[in-house]
Amino acid sequence: MRRLIFWAGIVLVICFEFAHVWFIMPLPGSQRLRSLDVAYALHGARWVVRLFALALVVYGAPAAWQLRGWRRWMPPIGVIVAAVVAYMTNVQMAADQIFRQPTRVVMQPVAGNTVAQDRLVVGVVVNGQARAYPLQYIGYHHQVRDTIGGEPVLVSYCTVCRTGRVFSPLVDGRPETFRLVGMDQFNAMFEDATTKSWWRQANGEAVTGPRRGVRLRELPSVQVTLAQWLAIHPDARIMQGDTTFAEEYAKDYAFERGTSRKTLTGTDTVSWGEKAWVVGITARGASVAFDWNRLKRERVINAMVGTTPVVLALRDDTASFFAFERPDTATRFAWRGDSLVSAQGAYGLDGRGATGVLTPINASQEFWHSWRTFQPGTGRY
Repeated sequence: MRRLIFWAGIVLVICFEFAHVWFIMPLPGSQRLRSLDVAYALHGARWVVRLFALALVVYGAPAAWQLRGWRRWMPPIGVIVAAVVAYMTNVQMAADQIFRQPTRVVMQPVAGNTVAQDRLVVGVVVNGQARAYPLQYIGYHHQVRDTIGGEPVLVSYCTVCRTGRVFSPLVDGRPETFRLVGMDQFNAMFEDATTKSWWRQANGEAVTGPRRGVRLRELPSVQVTLAQWLAIHPDARIMQGDTTFAEEYAKDYAFERGTSRKTLTGTDTVSWGEKAWVVGITARGASVAFDWNRLKRERVINAMVGTTPVVLALRDDTASFFAFERPDTATRFAWRGDSLVSAQGAYGLDGRGATGVLTPINASQEFWHSWRTFQPGTGRY
């Protein structure tokens, strides 16, 4: 009986550690399940289960080690296997160990910049200060904490969803810190340091834990080439790569340009495929997805998102896009040089024109499976 208890402890360690990782990492079959609460429960109970398993192993070890012949090697082999599984799942396969945070965030003006100007960036302006965060860097780190215009910001990116989001990390008026804990429904999941709640990167919502239902405030941002961002904000500062992670950063443009065919981060070229690109817009509770291929053909789309008239415009670099609220349903825009022009006047890509200012609206380039999952009521333009 004590030998059976020993082996029960070994099996429990192996099965639990594997399940602990499988439910929250992009392993075969795991991301299609609605198993977030199971993953969170396993994570919360991990030390109780581990101590219980260790107690079983220690209690049964004296009897297990009394075996003779070739069988005497089985208990130490079992312990080694359990230790290796525990190490691999908690160190080698841990999300925050695979994708680590920068040791420091270095921002440079154009004069000191080393990022190629045709790379995609997430551009942010806070209190008049403009900054750019290249996808090749934030795609690896998943989140970068910074301070812009005196305010803390959390710049996040998930390459498996192709979602770039910028949030205020203030929760209950206090700055919160997060770590990458894994993935659910192919979207990055963050854990806050205060309550250990889990937050979804795609919408900044705490989806399980004590803070379930709380949302981070999303800040305005755009995804454009660095050249386009600097054309609008020549005084912007640009995030530079951390030399500690030089080998981890994307060297080529495959992901950014949609030529990658990798299982998790590759792109479908056919419209409305699972990993085809869309631009998603949410306004006043309504959501609409716009096919990227159609946007490339038309360049400017005047549409309605629920009751909100919007214009979605793609620059001639076929990479930089902008969205604004239209003044009314009758106003329609078209490109004229570098300006969006309507019968009422011309507007720059910062939304400013001689006759007024257009209200920018967040637009997200995502894989269709991501937008559809996290905006289940979305329409399709």
